[in-house]
Amino acid sequence: MTAATTPPKTGAEAPPRGRRAPRGLVAVLAVPLLSVLLALVVGALIMIASSPAIKGSFDLALPFVAYKALIEGSVGSVNALVNTVVQAGPLILGGLAVGVGFKAGLFNIGAQGQFLIGGLGAATVGVIVAGAPAFVAIPVAILAGALFGGLWGFIPGALKAWTGAHEVVTTIMLNYIGASLIGILVAGPLGAPGFSFARTGDIGNAVLPVVFGRNLHLGVFLAFLAVPVLYWLIWRTTLGFEIRTVGANPNAARYAGMRPGRLIILTMSLCGFLAGLAGSLEILGVSGFMGASYGTTIGFDAISIALLGRAHPVGILFASLLFGAMRAGSGLMQIEAGVPVEIIDVVQAIILLFLAADVIVRRLFRVRAAKGGVAELKTVTESYGEQTAT
Repeated sequence: MTAATTPPKTGAEAPPRGRRAPRGLVAVLAVPLLSVLLALVVGALIMIASSPAIKGSFDLALPFVAYKALIEGSVGSVNALVNTVVQAGPLILGGLAVGVGFKAGLFNIGAQGQFLIGGLGAATVGVIVAGAPAFVAIPVAILAGALFGGLWGFIPGALKAWTGAHEVVTTIMLNYIGASLIGILVAGPLGAPGFSFARTGDIGNAVLPVVFGRNLHLGVFLAFLAVPVLYWLIWRTTLGFEIRTVGANPNAARYAGMRPGRLIILTMSLCGFLAGLAGSLEILGVSGFMGASYGTTIGFDAISIALLGRAHPVGILFASLLFGAMRAGSGLMQIEAGVPVEIIDVVQAIILLFLAADVIVRRLFRVRAAKGGVAELKTVTESYGEQTAT
């Protein structure tokens, strides 16, 4: 009598891969999409509550008028689409600057300072090469801004790898240092004479050319090109594998022969490079100079974008387009509905709030959690002391 053997499993007994993939995709996308939807609902309630101050009485239709104008101002015409894409350009690079850090288990809050320092570097070098041919001036100024931002990212990376200093603390401090440094330098040695306020000089031939419409400059294409480049780097190269391994388990990475300290420095430098590139493209393609009190929220919006896009380059691309559309359409919304453009900042903040409260959102809508949870939120909340390399 022969021993009974277990019959091999057939393809019908195991869940087909084609069925598992959509379910996994839904689990990953559910919370970001629901967060956006809930934020829009809360934004509508805020508009209704504030309608007496805007219209003189309660207006239940105000959110519909406002959102209709927002859509028209962002995608309702060719110019609107161009404005949306232009607004999304620096947000893509900023989101990547934060998202790459998440992959290494690092929370880079310093994209704001890296953006500003990159912009200062591009403006300064742009003035120096203003008289050079455009094919020389443009790449030199862009690269200078990216390298300045990379240096600003190298500092917290080195401090974490060599001393164990928490990157959240050091990057926040560097944000303030960067803004103050710009004020001092632009109001002093880097300031150009003959203007009514402190600013850098003209960048001449380093200005990024407009290739379509009124303001779609060359730098926007570079921002979109960064998405497939970063996808390839993170998911198709040995370096990307090492970065993700350090983020998942630094001790296992060290045991496997990797050097977490060097990878932390390299990752933070790359984050700074991307944020600095965003700053250089914004200065060279939009403003044309750096003011002593130059202000932007791109570096902080990048955190929401990276979380909304789940730190994936493609997800960051779509999240940036969403935020870009909100920025582009806010002006028409204010004109037609009388709703202040600041409501967009409120909606974006509420999106971040619901992303952080993903457990509540999933329980409210009975959505299954993605396998492994939301790694980006774990990076935000967990301690990084065990990731310090020796």
